[in-house]
Amino acid sequence: MCGFVGYINHPNTVAETLKKMTDRIVHRGPDDEGYYQDDFISMGFRRLSIIDLNHGAQPMSNQDDTKVLTFNGEIYNYLELREELIGLGYKFKTDVDSEVLIHGYDAWGEGLLDRIRGMYAFVIFDKKNQEVFGARDHFGIKPLYYYKDSESFMWGSEIKSFLDHPGFIKELNEELLPIHLSFEFIPSDETMFKNVYKLNPGHYFKFKNNKLDIQEYYHFKFEEDKTLDMETAKQQIIETVQESVKKHMIADVEVGSFLSSGIDSSYILNEASRDRDITSFSLGFDDERISELPWAEQFAEEIKQKNVPIMVNDEEFFNIIPTTMYHMDEPLSNPSALLLYFLSKETSKHVKVALSGEGADEFFGGYNTYLEANTFETYEKYTTLPMRKLFAQTAKRLPHFHGKRFLVRGSQDISERYYRVNYVFNQSERDELLINNKYNKSSANFVKKLFAEAKGQDSITQMQHFDIHAWLAYDILHKADRMSMANSLEVRTPLVDKEVAELAKRIPSNLRVKDGVTKVAWRQASESQLPERIVNREKMGFLSPLATWVKEDKYQEMIKETFNSDVAKQFFNVDYLNRLIEEQKQGMPHIQKLFTIYTFIIWYQVFFIEN
Repeated sequence: MCGFVGYINHPNTVAETLKKMTDRIVHRGPDDEGYYQDDFISMGFRRLSIIDLNHGAQPMSNQDDTKVLTFNGEIYNYLELREELIGLGYKFKTDVDSEVLIHGYDAWGEGLLDRIRGMYAFVIFDKKNQEVFGARDHFGIKPLYYYKDSESFMWGSEIKSFLDHPGFIKELNEELLPIHLSFEFIPSDETMFKNVYKLNPGHYFKFKNNKLDIQEYYHFKFEEDKTLDMETAKQQIIETVQESVKKHMIADVEVGSFLSSGIDSSYILNEASRDRDITSFSLGFDDERISELPWAEQFAEEIKQKNVPIMVNDEEFFNIIPTTMYHMDEPLSNPSALLLYFLSKETSKHVKVALSGEGADEFFGGYNTYLEANTFETYEKYTTLPMRKLFAQTAKRLPHFHGKRFLVRGSQDISERYYRVNYVFNQSERDELLINNKYNKSSANFVKKLFAEAKGQDSITQMQHFDIHAWLAYDILHKADRMSMANSLEVRTPLVDKEVAELAKRIPSNLRVKDGVTKVAWRQASESQLPERIVNREKMGFLSPLATWVKEDKYQEMIKETFNSDVAKQFFNVDYLNRLIEEQKQGMPHIQKLFTIYTFIIWYQVFFIEN
């Protein structure tokens, strides 16, 4: 696991520019550094050594020194590709997977992307053609950003590396603030910095003659195989996950595993420990009502594997927020991100690589919100749209009653009613919250394209499609990479995998969610591998005691002081913010709203005042 930066040479850059940019991401690769510079381009690299520890320095050149590579990630089928390339006459100097990429691009061009399996972001400079090629993996496990204006083009693993480039103009993309306040992330290639973009998952770019061309090479879409029955799906899940975990274990260093009390991380640990000992790492709190630690410790003991408990308290949590916002690059208000920081920090003291269970909920239908799909479909079946709109308008005018929210949402298209579209603040709340609400448009319109891609499929499938292309890519995987790499830890996700996805997309929706049960086929597969108490335990998610901690006076005062700061007054209606605090004190559930505003202000202070 590594990090890289690069830019097309700029009149104001000097030799120290590349070093400063690369040093900004030293946490991504503390083991080694490397640079390539010529009259046209500059490329910097930081390495976290995982495979062939003594070789594989980057930037790496091909055989005839016509191409230069910087690469972050792991290619899990590199051994097979290596043999194929040797058969084509390529000679290898190392055993690292990065050498497969540079020879593979030399042999197949962008066709290489159809062959590789892994998590990756890489950039290759073609000296002969003065062309830069960059690519990002299928689902966005590894990051790749770029900055482009009329004067500059630069790229890197993290946005913060751009801060040291003289051509980088740091400017808030305020137009996206309402979108962030809805989703807690930006579900597109845009970022909260003007002219800074993500290269989206499954995309590559070519830059030549000052022109940037971006193409998509992979796009996940459910294609149900109606002939697939439960027993077959179950067996295929078992075999595919077994193979994927085996691939994800390839390393020349010790591999550990994150472990909660849930089915996904338990399954991964159980599979990984079949032929070796695996140390697992679990997070816990003093509040045993939400701490998963006892469950995790018991399971690790059952399968005779070592478990390392990691405790987090309130003071540590709040003190680390500025640090996590810096490492996040963009504001992200998911409290689990901070917990992942602590989990990664302690894990990195023991191992360099850890497995994690992200992806099962999105691919196999694990979120409880998917259970509402059948209810709305039944409602739509027995009512007309004019009837539903009439019921919704009537309900809006009435005081709160049980079922009011259902009637209001029942008149909406799924692209509007799916709760992630207004996950934190809805449009009317943002109107009241924002000082400048000229950009406050419908959040549903921002992502309608994603739902349109799944048009004609059932509601469960449409929600999963959105979650895979938005929630998984821009929230779950973003925080997994950023919080782990902040601590120089490589996290691998065997369930966010090309082959696992190919299986998942064929599984019919009634084998994903049925009769009030989520992840139906996944649970069936798990029952043959795990104790029943783990498989059928109620889903908790990655919980934090934030709501409890915020009740303490010192943290209420901390939030209140931040909400009345000059930064807050620049963007938000302070009276509205103070009302949220008071209502939270009275028991109204505003914790996600409070934390979203609070983390945005801290993020803004870190990047626009301190850096």
